[in-house]
Amino acid sequence: MSPELTGFLLVLAAGLSTGVGSAFVFSNKLISLASRPFLAGSLGFSAGVMVYVSFAEILQKGVGSFESVSEQYGIIYATLSFFLGVVFMVACDKAVHTLEHASYQRGGEAKLVMEGGKDGCCEVKPAAVDEWVARANKDLEIESSNPDSETEAFFCGKSNSVGLRSRNSPTKGDRNNNDDDDDEEVAIEEASIQIAMGPKGKVLGGEAGSLSMNSTNDRALVRMGLATALSIAVHNFPEGLATYVATVDDPAVGLTLATAIAIHNVPEGLCVSIPIYYATGDRKKAFLWGLLSGVTEPIGALFGWAVLSNSMSEVAYGIMFSAVAGMMVIITMKELIPTAHRYDSKDEVVTNAFIAGMGVMALSLCLFVV
Repeated sequence: MSPELTGFLLVLAAGLSTGVGSAFVFSNKLISLASRPFLAGSLGFSAGVMVYVSFAEILQKGVGSFESVSEQYGIIYATLSFFLGVVFMVACDKAVHTLEHASYQRGGEAKLVMEGGKDGCCEVKPAAVDEWVARANKDLEIESSNPDSETEAFFCGKSNSVGLRSRNSPTKGDRNNNDDDDDEEVAIEEASIQIAMGPKGKVLGGEAGSLSMNSTNDRALVRMGLATALSIAVHNFPEGLATYVATVDDPAVGLTLATAIAIHNVPEGLCVSIPIYYATGDRKKAFLWGLLSGVTEPIGALFGWAVLSNSMSEVAYGIMFSAVAGMMVIITMKELIPTAHRYDSKDEVVTNAFIAGMGVMALSLCLFVV
């Protein structure tokens, strides 16, 4: 198998891994695993791999290509190309956030789902993640205690808000007598997103009086999922390009990089699909949107193939490698690490996962050199 075909297949597999995360919506057990440590660890590990391979391998390839043309100025050209990649990704980020902000403002929903308008690749508040896990665990308890349980509607005082709850779920009065449930209620209030799913896949409202079934909050959740999909799609393009270029040069490096990208694509996929699922109750639609967020990764690979196949010069290789290294580093520093720390504010997981990612990448490079 040619390196070009191998590279494209690896990119395709990495892109489709967003579908693995999106598939979490088909099981409450999987949703219950989507905890803060899981998200933080996945993003931190991938960040370590991407930073290490960018500086230790991809940028060095760019320097080598330029030095074969101009030994004296090779490092300067590579450095300029590196920061060209950084500027390109910063510009793309600005454009994406401008579009997202305009979309939310038109719907009057920005405050519900965004924290300062500068969210990362997984555009979900940490407290909302806690809510997902709590809701999924509660649904699992209901299913285990009574698999045939149904949901019933209840009206919230004089308001027009309507919610749904399971016949087996505790009332608000019951929760007041339980400290654990009180903590859960606080997390839900902090999330500002109070949508749940019943054991039969029906949409449930949040706490009494909090939402109406066709509320602004539902639309905001959909917008949040779609905006996250757009952001991920933009970031996946250079990741696909980097994986392809690395594989063409060294299939072993490409395999390790594709694995790291696939790992952090899993939480990205669920960050797209779960909000859409909770807002619409449509598992298939949520899954498809999460899957589609990864399609730009093979598009990036095709772009790399088009450039390298039409121009095999060392200058073209040098620009491509160096710029891709800059793109990868800025994505890691601006998106992956900040987002990981949002889910792990005490840094119990992120730094260790980051170091582990660097270690795995370093080990793989050393093993294939020996």
